[in-house]
Amino acid sequence: MEINNLSRIKVNKKFLEKIAKNVLKGKEIELSIALVGPKRIKELNKKYRKKDQVTDVLTFPYDDSGEVVICPSEIKKNAKKLSLTFNKELAQVLTHGIKNLWRDNLS
Repeated sequence: MEINNLSRIKVNKKFLEKIAKNVLKGKEIELSIALVGPKRIKELNKKYRKKDQVTDVLTFPYDDSGEVVICPSEIKKNAKKLSLTFNKELAQVLTHGIKNLWRDNLS
């Protein structure tokens, strides 16, 4: 599992790894997690989904691997709106992203 924090917000990589491993349930699936700023995730959202807006998570499935791209600043905003902790919202978004990648494989 590869985790790259390209954002300005500090995120505990061990926390992300623990959540991801729990969701993957021991399956040998290559996973990359990228944490990016709002500008970058907006560019990706526009390019791949034709939506010109910031989002909290995007997923990119490949054959037997995948990438989850998360915007921590959006997670922070959403957590505040929902009265959740940053880590709780981050865990929910990461779980959602991973399940979107391999819905059939993780059932």
